[in-house]
Amino acid sequence: MENRAQFGTRAGFILAAVGSAIGLGNIWRFPAVAYENGGGAFFIPYLFALLTAGIPLLVLEFTIGHKYRGSAPLSYFRLNKKTEWLGWWQVLIAFVISTYYAVIIAWAMSYSVFSFNLGWGKDTESFLFSDYLKLSVDAGQTGSVVPGVFIPLVIVWAVTLGILFKGVKKGIEVANKIFIPALVILFLIIVVRALTLPGAMEGLDAFFKPDFSKIADPGVWVAAYGQIFFSLSIAFAIMITYSSYLPKKSDITNNAFITGFSNSGFELLAGIGVFAALGFMAQSQGVAVQDVVSGGVGLAFVVFPQIINEFPAFNEVFGFLFFASLVLAGLSSLISISETYVAAVSEKFGISRNKAVLFGGGLSAIISILFATQGGLLFLDVADYFINQFGVAFVGLVEVVVIAWFLRKLGAFQSHANGISDIQLGTWWKVCLGVITPIVLGWMMFGLFKMNLLKEFETETGNYGGYTDAFVLYSGWFVAAFAILVGVAFGFKRWNAKTDAESYKEVS
Repeated sequence: MENRAQFGTRAGFILAAVGSAIGLGNIWRFPAVAYENGGGAFFIPYLFALLTAGIPLLVLEFTIGHKYRGSAPLSYFRLNKKTEWLGWWQVLIAFVISTYYAVIIAWAMSYSVFSFNLGWGKDTESFLFSDYLKLSVDAGQTGSVVPGVFIPLVIVWAVTLGILFKGVKKGIEVANKIFIPALVILFLIIVVRALTLPGAMEGLDAFFKPDFSKIADPGVWVAAYGQIFFSLSIAFAIMITYSSYLPKKSDITNNAFITGFSNSGFELLAGIGVFAALGFMAQSQGVAVQDVVSGGVGLAFVVFPQIINEFPAFNEVFGFLFFASLVLAGLSSLISISETYVAAVSEKFGISRNKAVLFGGGLSAIISILFATQGGLLFLDVADYFINQFGVAFVGLVEVVVIAWFLRKLGAFQSHANGISDIQLGTWWKVCLGVITPIVLGWMMFGLFKMNLLKEFETETGNYGGYTDAFVLYSGWFVAAFAILVGVAFGFKRWNAKTDAESYKEVS
C-alpha cells in the first residue's frame, strides 16, 4: 500500500472530516433536540458527551485508519481477520444512507430554484407533499417517478460521482476546500440577517433559557450522546476511510479535537440562526415560540419557506442562501458516505477506483430513484429511522465493545496516537471508550429495542409511524438486517491478490 492516495494538506483532511460531520442534521435536528431537552441546560450533557464519547471515538477511528492504511473492511481485517465483517457492516450502512440522502439534497436543490419566485406559495405544507413530492399513494406503493425530484437527483449524483472520479487529493480535498468555507459564509449571512428580525431575541431566549430540572432526566443525557454520535459521522466507516489517506506524520488527536469542536460550533450557529428565525415567525403569527418549533424535514421544507415568505425584504435572496446551504452541507456529507464503499469495493475486488465509483456509486444512484417516486417519502421515512436507530447506533456499540472488551486494543491504539500527536491520551480515553460509551450506547439500544422491537407487531398503530406490519418489515427491519447480513457475507470472500491484504507497511 505504498502508493495509497493521500490528502495533500492537513487542512484538506480536516475540511473533509468536518464536511462529513456537518450535514443536514446539524441544521434541522440539533436545534430542536437542544430545545426539547432543557435549552441552555442541554449544553452541559452535550459537552460532556462530546468529550467522553464524540472526540474519543473520533480519535479511535482516526487511529484505526491511519495505522492500518485501508478502508474500514480492510482496516478491520488487518486489526483481526475475524472482525472484517464489522467494517463491511459499516460500509453497507453508509451505502443504504447514500441512496436516500441524495434525494433530500435534490429537494434542497429544487427549493433553491423555487426561492427565486417563492414558488412554494402560501401553503408550504401542501406544496411540499402534494405539489412537489406528489405524495398520493399508500405506504408500500411507489407510483410514478416525480420529474421535479428525479432531475435534481441526477445532478446531485453527477456532481458527487464526478468528484469521486477525481480521487482523494484532486476531488474530495478540492471540493471540501470550496464547499465548507462557502457553507460557513452563506450560513453566517443567514444567521446575521435572522438576528436582525423582529422577535429574534424571543427565539434565542427560548433556545438558550436553561431548564436545569431536566439535567436529572437520564433521557436528556441519552439525547445528548445520541446527538453527538449521529452528528459526527461515527461508525459510518467514513472517518476510518478518510484517516487512511493521512500522511505518516499526522497529529491524530489534535485533528479529532478540531473536527469535533468545529462540528459542534456549526451546530450552535445553526441553533442560533434557526431559533432567531422561529422567534420572528412566532411574533409575525402572534403565537409563542414553542408553538412554531419544529425539526427535520418539516422545519427545512415547510416552516422555513413560511419564514422566508414573511421576511420584510430580499425574501428570494435569503431563501436561496438557506437552501444552497443545505445543498452544500448535504453534498460534502454524501461525498464522504460514498467514498466508504468506493474504497472498500476497490480494495476487496482489486478493481480500479474509477470502476469502483461507477459500480458502487452507480448502483446507489439507481436505487435512489425509488425515493424519487410518488411514494418515495414514505420509504425514506422508514428506511432512515431503522438504518439509523438499529444500524448506526448498534454498530457503534458493537465497535467499541469488540475493540475495547474483546480485542483489548485500546492500549495499542493509545500508544500509536500518542506517538504522533501533541495532545497525549491518558487513562480518561480508555475509561471513556471502555466504560462510559458502551454503557450509554447500550442503554440507548435497550430503550430503542424495548420501544420498537417488543411493540412493533402488537397492533398496526404500534408500528413506527403507524405503518402496516408488512411495510415496516420489508422497508425498515429488512433494510437494517440487510446491512449486517450482506456485510457478514462479504467478509467470507477472499481479498483480491492485488490488495495484498495480509502484507502491508503499518504506520508506527
